[in-house]
This record gives sequence, C-alpha cells and structure tokens, in this order.
Amino acid sequence: MSSGGELLVRAARVRLLLTDVDGVWTDGRLTWHEDGRDSACFHVHDGYGMQRLRRAGVAVAVVSGRDSPAVRSRFEFLGVDALVLGTLEKGPPARSIRESLGLAPEEVAAMGDDLPDLALFDEAGLCFAPPGAVPEVRARADLVTRAPAGAGALREVCDLILRARGVDPAEAFGGKP
Repeated sequence: MSSGGELLVRAARVRLLLTDVDGVWTDGRLTWHEDGRDSACFHVHDGYGMQRLRRAGVAVAVVSGRDSPAVRSRFEFLGVDALVLGTLEKGPPARSIRESLGLAPEEVAAMGDDLPDLALFDEAGLCFAPPGAVPEVRARADLVTRAPAGAGALREVCDLILRARGVDPAEAFGGKP
C-alpha cells in the first residue's frame, strides 16, 4: 500500500482508468432470469464519478470476462472510451488500449477484484481493489477502497484521481449517472 501523499502524486499522472465490471462496478452477484437473460445492478454514484473523470480528461476503459446485453447497454449509455467484454485474457486488450492512447503504465490506473484482473494491474502504475477482492488482488493494490464494490468503490477511486488532478469532486456538472 502507498502512503497518502505518494498515492496522490501518482494519481495526478493518471490519464486512463482500466476497470473490470463484476466485483468492481457491481457487487459481484449475477442475477439469472428463467429465460436465460442476466441482469446487473449498478450504483449511480459510480457512473457519475466516471463521467466526472472523463470530463476532467481521463479516459475510462472496461475489460470484463463476461459479455451481456445489460452490461454492454450500461457502458454504451455512459460512453466509456473503450469496452472489451467476454475475455478472461485481459492483458492483451488492456495493453492495446494503453498503447493506442500512447500512454506509459505510470499514466494508467486499474481497478479489479479477481485473479484475471491482475493482468490489468500489469498495465498500470496505480492499482485499486474493493475490500471484497481476493487476497492476491488486495495484496497488489496500492489502495483498497473503503466502499464496497457496487456501492461506491469506483466513485471513491474517481474522486481520488480528481482530487489529485486539482478538480473538486464536489463540483456539480450535468453528466449521465
């Protein structure tokens, strides 16, 4: 884990946030309906935080092992910069996204909760995990959020990066929650 001051210095350099979905944006539970459809529950605070981050000039990319219409719809609505669904091999798409933006790992932050997300961490200079992440992911994280996944953990990370960049997270704007 990094000290508070060092963490803010590193967060100020972030120009891309890479995230997983299940266990980061959601609480990790999956709801399967009898007709075979699935649904996901997202917290509005996380979406608003992501919109504020993008407005401050930080790109957001989502790389997830699961592909579903509900997840795809949410991120298309929010307008993420890159969306890769349906792959547990997260390293190659994460590297491709980072390189396509011309960024060094030190300019990338990543947030994940399970073993496949360690590949996201490999492309990032700053790593975050929610408290429910598996021990191996928490051990590699520079910060484990106070808020749980699906209940503001991502917003906590967005606000930290905004503060580090000198943007007041409390300042309102008209983004999409």
